[in-house]
Amino acid sequence: MLTVSQLYIYPIKSLGGIAVDSAEVTDRGLAHDRRYLLVTPDEVFITLRKYPRMALLQPELRGGALSVRNTETGEVLRLPEPADGPTDREVVIWQQTVAARSVSAAADTWFSDALGMACHLVYMPDHSHRPVAPSSGLRPAGKIASFADAYPFLLIGEASLADLNARYGGEVHFGMERFRPNIVCSGGAPYAEDDLTDFTINGISFTGLEPCARCGVPNVDPATGVANRVGEPLATLAGYRRVGGKVYFGMNLVHAGTGSIAVGDLILP
Repeated sequence: MLTVSQLYIYPIKSLGGIAVDSAEVTDRGLAHDRRYLLVTPDEVFITLRKYPRMALLQPELRGGALSVRNTETGEVLRLPEPADGPTDREVVIWQQTVAARSVSAAADTWFSDALGMACHLVYMPDHSHRPVAPSSGLRPAGKIASFADAYPFLLIGEASLADLNARYGGEVHFGMERFRPNIVCSGGAPYAEDDLTDFTINGISFTGLEPCARCGVPNVDPATGVANRVGEPLATLAGYRRVGGKVYFGMNLVHAGTGSIAVGDLILP
């Protein structure tokens, strides 16, 4: 029997994640997950893939109020309450153009200073709908996503990570935070998530649509903001999880319905 063992949200794409005991499931994923995005002056999204130091910026959510702490300097940015008013920017994430709202000039300055590059922070209001856009071309009708790469949810099994660490055999074990899942499950065999198709968590329906093809993000140490020079853990994963030139780890999900899920919930067929 699979059980939800960990839940994570990432309020600002590519910044640190927040472990939570329970979360609201909204139309586009977990509440607060990737509703904010950093973009260049040309309105193009930026991520850990190119700017690994983003890992050193840690969001904190207390009572609905979002702040970000620079773990190097200790500086803290407190963000204003998100507003669902008119959008004023058109930002580009992958091949999609998405309507978004500017957050504040103060936020733009803070992030530009922290990352050493000019950038802007934007927010996706509720009325901005971005269709899911997986690379495989699968596009379930009516499904939307936040600023996540493609899908509302990523599921990974604890047994899968344990198997990766055993195969790696190094002194350092890789933590789940490198792989940035929303839902982590316990109780199954390694890669049991690969075979999950239709299931429920607390009465909410989920569908495993396709495995997650991994980019270089897991090679970034979230504690230092430095990418591993020899490409671990993806190099180890590539030895046994490569299919058609891509390396897979985790299962991308879409869902139907809203409600809440919590650590300890069963994953039921």
